[in-house]
Amino acid sequence: MTKRIFRAVCTAAVTVLIASIVLIMGVLYGYFNAMQKDELKTELALAVNAVEDDGLNYIKNLDAPNCRLTWIDKDGSVIFDTKSDSDKMENHMEREEVREAFEYGIGESQRYSSTIMEKTLYRAQLLDDGTVLRISVSQATVPLLLIGILQPIAIVFIIALVISFILASRLSKRIVEPLNALNLDKPLENETYDEISPLLRKIARQQKKIRNQEDILSQKQNEFRTITLSMNEGLILLSGDKKIISLNPAAESFLSESENSVGKYFIEAEREHLIVHALIDAETEGRKEIQVNRNGRIYQLNISCIRDVGELTGFVILIIDVTEKINAESRRREFTANVSHELKTPLHSIMGSAELIENGLVKKEDFPQFIGNIRSESARLVTLIEDIIRLSQLDEATELPKQEFDLFELAKECAGRLKSSADEKNVFVNIKGKSTIINSVRPLANEIIYNLLDNAVKYNVSGGSVTVTADADEKGAYITVSDTGIGIPPEHTERVFERFYRVDKSRSKETGGTGLGLAIVKHAAEDIGASIKLKSEVGKGTVITVNF
Repeated sequence: MTKRIFRAVCTAAVTVLIASIVLIMGVLYGYFNAMQKDELKTELALAVNAVEDDGLNYIKNLDAPNCRLTWIDKDGSVIFDTKSDSDKMENHMEREEVREAFEYGIGESQRYSSTIMEKTLYRAQLLDDGTVLRISVSQATVPLLLIGILQPIAIVFIIALVISFILASRLSKRIVEPLNALNLDKPLENETYDEISPLLRKIARQQKKIRNQEDILSQKQNEFRTITLSMNEGLILLSGDKKIISLNPAAESFLSESENSVGKYFIEAEREHLIVHALIDAETEGRKEIQVNRNGRIYQLNISCIRDVGELTGFVILIIDVTEKINAESRRREFTANVSHELKTPLHSIMGSAELIENGLVKKEDFPQFIGNIRSESARLVTLIEDIIRLSQLDEATELPKQEFDLFELAKECAGRLKSSADEKNVFVNIKGKSTIINSVRPLANEIIYNLLDNAVKYNVSGGSVTVTADADEKGAYITVSDTGIGIPPEHTERVFERFYRVDKSRSKETGGTGLGLAIVKHAAEDIGASIKLKSEVGKGTVITVNF
């Protein structure tokens, strides 16, 4: 801006200077031209009087270096000329000023010479004897005058130009200085030219609008950041050239190279070919879904291509941990297969015994054995169906009412219901602990204790024992069921709470177990927020503790 003001001021000064010189030269030239014409008129009048009085003697003796007198006869021939030989001069009858003098008494004209850049003024007057006396004077033209005064004009021009530059420089700095000192962060607090006040007010309004938009944008960014930080799913945003714009912690933990990934190309942070090719496919297909195994987990990647008016603007990658879903689906299929198998086994036994009796292939004395088999298999089938129904109810996770009850008393009730089974197995059940009041779901606590006691009795040895302890410590109430049974090998301890999982399938058939007892314990514990801890040693027994 300073340069523009400087150039503008200098241009204006030079323009004014040139215009002034032209104007002054024009006025002066016109003024002196008029004066010279008046002088020429006066001189001619004097010369006319002198010639009429003294004739040729006056002209011959006249010393007039600044003007020229020519005496012309009636036929146009030159009688005498003060500058040239009259005998060698041509006839002047066709000269404009001479012709006008003969006709009107007075004649004037002017002629230019481009070679010597001069203008000659002529004035002629008719004498009393019929001859004409002409006077002429040479006058410099404007170009010739300019050449003559070129040096002083150049000096004046240079001085004026220097002064203009100095003044323009100072003026431009003084004009711009208040503008450079403007505080645009607080435009309304500036004291400056009135002419820019509307601009400052407009800037203030725009800044207010921008601040409001920044606040809204910041709020939305914070909301987006809060949402993405709390997401269990990984979220990655890529630009059109596949650079990482944003990613949340879940996505960072998934990527191969997660440190300082923002701003990098995606291929620098994730080098698995399956994912990179899926990103390329999404660009052409619009969307791509793949599954990736990583660190023992299964992830589903949903890659979406974002376009604006047909132009690629970016990608969104959603990373979902589907391990539990796939495992649950696998367990569901396994559960369905196990249910089918477990239901078929007693049904086949019942149908086989009934078919033998129906076809008369069973002796009368063997009837009680076959009918007993049908009864025991039917009871086993009923127990299995009840356990399956109970597990289905627990899977629905219906919220049950809580109530206060005594954990110690509930343990004694469960032990009482299993007394006959324990006596048959010759297993001694011992209840220890003290009155422990808890606020929980009593039916589910009952399921937990009963199934733990039932398993401890079934998988015990003859003459063994089961100890149930109900008590509380600084962490809360707990119940421990320990037995002196066969124990669980270490490789099976992680899976005994799965549905239909049996350590020894042949022994389970002897005990009549369904393989669902510990699965019911696990689900019931999850529903009431209890934790289970298992410790077992083969041949010595098992200890299971449930912390409420």
